[in-house]
Amino acid sequence: MTEALHPSAPHDLPGFITAPGDTDVLMIVIGIVLIGSVLAVGNFYLHLHTLPERMAHKSQKLQFEIVAVLGLLALFTHNHLFWVIGLVLAMIDLPDFGTPLRRIAGSVEKIAGGSPDDEEVPGEGAAAAAAHGPDTAKADAAKSGVPSHA
Repeated sequence: MTEALHPSAPHDLPGFITAPGDTDVLMIVIGIVLIGSVLAVGNFYLHLHTLPERMAHKSQKLQFEIVAVLGLLALFTHNHLFWVIGLVLAMIDLPDFGTPLRRIAGSVEKIAGGSPDDEEVPGEGAAAAAAHGPDTAKADAAKSGVPSHA
């Protein structure tokens, strides 16, 4: 501060006051701190926002997808109820109903005489085989064990 001070200004000025035309170092430092803190808070917010999805990631696929959709709804609508529902759903361990039902269906198919592994392709039944010709229908019927009347 080489210029003369105003007569009414105090003679002991703090160090952060700069002279006209000099670089304000404190403003630059505070600007960098502000940008860094905004980025840090945004990163923390997004990390906290994806908490239900990360919790549900090790669960069933359907439960994970529902929690992910609830998280997206909460993010875009700013309705925090969706996030809370997603968090509660991610914490709950839903029972697996699909595996026992598939096993029951496979057992019932075995009892009925069908094979659970041999699924018919639509359009490849006896009517489609008969359309190819009687010889093809007889050969397909002989393979499947069903008598042919052609």
